[in-house]
Amino acid sequence: MLINSDQRQPGSGILYVVATPIGNLADISQRALETLASVDWIAAEDTRHTKPLLQHFAIQQTLFSLHEHNEAERSEQLLVKLLAGENGALVSDAGTPLINDPGFVLVKKLRQAGVAVVPIPGPSAVITALSAAGLPTDSFRYMGFLPARSNKRKLELQALLETTATLVFYESPHRVLDTLSDLLEVFGAERELAVARELTKQYEQFVSGSLQEVNEFFQANSGKVRGEFVLMLQGAQLQQEERASSEFDPWINAMLQQNLPVKQISEVISLALSVKKKQVYQRVLELKDAAFE
Repeated sequence: MLINSDQRQPGSGILYVVATPIGNLADISQRALETLASVDWIAAEDTRHTKPLLQHFAIQQTLFSLHEHNEAERSEQLLVKLLAGENGALVSDAGTPLINDPGFVLVKKLRQAGVAVVPIPGPSAVITALSAAGLPTDSFRYMGFLPARSNKRKLELQALLETTATLVFYESPHRVLDTLSDLLEVFGAERELAVARELTKQYEQFVSGSLQEVNEFFQANSGKVRGEFVLMLQGAQLQQEERASSEFDPWINAMLQQNLPVKQISEVISLALSVKKKQVYQRVLELKDAAFE
């Protein structure tokens, strides 16, 4: 089913998906404030969290709860309102809605019904943490919260061993020490890890180093285990480099003998073996230079 946002249901309203601060209220955008003040109602993950935010900015609005336990039923009710021409906003407790928060059921239903859904961008813990972590961000994989039980958690982590993208997880304070121990067991002591907590708040903290170092730091500083955590794990970079030298060379040499351009060789091998083109390109240059020595 093709869904085109240009084909809007006549007379219907708009749902604005509004990002709200993850800690520092000054991070809210002017556009977000204007939107929240102008709509007919706001659907909130927890109205008890949203009321203080609106009161802080002197915004009075009708609130509806929309959480994982009532999302299906509430989505039907909100769809009726939007089809009648009302405008609404969707917010989560903090950050960007739908990113590990409710809203998927509602947004999908509205788009299928031809109701406009407009994002109002703003804070997101994933992006905020990555921007200051010092880990590669050209490719990252957001995994949300890991399973609560250690055996299931380790199984999920083991499936990610060969992932070359930076891995991003959310974790709660009462489980983070166990999760750090499982990361160490599965990925080994040397893989780099960055941990962010209390993002945008007074006691914001970033701790980075090897998995061994970070694990030892938090195990020894249990007083720092407060607030919500973002764990960012380096991808399998070393494994990929070893593979480049051992497996790519026959392909590269064969294509160099055919006098194919370096760029074309890199593109073909990158596509065929699902590796980064930049990495292959560097190896092609090395072998080409060696052939002319």
